[in-house]
Amino acid sequence: MSLSRLRIALRSDLVKVTPSSSVVAKIWEPCTREVNTSSAQYAAVSQHNTKPDWNRAVSEAEKIVGYPTSFLSLRWVLSDEIANVALHLRKLVGSNHPLLKTAKNLIYNGKNNMQAWGLIVLLVSKAAGHSPEIPDMEQDKAAGVLHSQRALAEVTEMIRTSHLVHKGLVNMNSRRPIEEPDNMMFGNKIALLSGDYLLANSCTELANLRNQELVELMSSAVRDLAEAEFLGERDEQNNPLPSRPLPVDQREPAADWDCLTSPLPMAGVAGCARREWVARHVLAAGALLGKSCSAALKLAGHEPALQNKGYLFGCHLALAWQAFLDLEAFTGPEPTSFSLVGAPLAFTLEARPELYSYIEAGRKSVHDVDYHALYEAITAGNGIEQTKALQREHISRACDVLDSFPNCDARTALTNIIVAMHP
Repeated sequence: MSLSRLRIALRSDLVKVTPSSSVVAKIWEPCTREVNTSSAQYAAVSQHNTKPDWNRAVSEAEKIVGYPTSFLSLRWVLSDEIANVALHLRKLVGSNHPLLKTAKNLIYNGKNNMQAWGLIVLLVSKAAGHSPEIPDMEQDKAAGVLHSQRALAEVTEMIRTSHLVHKGLVNMNSRRPIEEPDNMMFGNKIALLSGDYLLANSCTELANLRNQELVELMSSAVRDLAEAEFLGERDEQNNPLPSRPLPVDQREPAADWDCLTSPLPMAGVAGCARREWVARHVLAAGALLGKSCSAALKLAGHEPALQNKGYLFGCHLALAWQAFLDLEAFTGPEPTSFSLVGAPLAFTLEARPELYSYIEAGRKSVHDVDYHALYEAITAGNGIEQTKALQREHISRACDVLDSFPNCDARTALTNIIVAMHP
């Protein structure tokens, strides 16, 4: 099956339905300085006070690294196994299985497009350059990156995609009645096997790079993704719920993270809005992107100090990205639902702990939560402004890390992407 035929088939179906502890402290601790949103890196890409458009920023960045990275993973997707999955997806059209939404996100690009992760890894790779000792045969001179770095970008996308596919499983043992149980069970089988296939292929590709330290680093990122699913409480369908806010005098200071491959310390995280939000999204997103950027610099032969900066950049970018997504629900008409572990609600619950009674109503299912009451409380309080400040902070820190890289088109493209997310 050709690439174009597979994409048309999917569209027609789906349209129907650390380093040292001091480095880690820079992620955990709140920023005490004022964030300057008109810094040199912003001015360089924001001529005439015009903020870069997201789609244009991504499109220009893709040209810099050689070709649209949204199709990086299709080398595996075009295999017979996944082509058969596309045919089976037709049986799920009309059902409400989460796998359909995940598949649509793989095809239709947008600001929350998961496929941009490989693009970020390649841009960081090109911005940093590589050691002159690396043989010419290992270099993609046209794109300015190594063949191994391009393979790593594909691995990053596949790990991310497999995780999202696995998250779409429906709990068939829920006490709530399941609509169309046969379709849900079939969808679960497809999601489980598809996610396993993608993860297995990513592990094979990672092993082909023949770098033991790289394998250990990326394996720890997979561990972090799994650990994110066990942070805090969940409803019966494994939808995350925020922890009960702690009184100010009971909140613990941030703990150190001794090693990039060590588990993130969870002591004192639950009940502290900022720390819980950071921990949840570092595990679920930042660790994979940060460690992928660090691994790309390792492949290029850079010193550990620059590898650490790559890790920090990936983490801060992922956190800024997540804050942007959390804010989207509050930029238009009132939504029917929104993330219960998003930053706006986390800050609102911390300011008004009595609102946690609405969260307790959703322990069986998040559909039992009174979203309207929570939405009114969020818009009436400072949660949205605190989230914007949180996003600006991580944007500023990501730009600060970019200052460590040489001034080039890849660095400018990264800055354009960052500025396009600015609130």
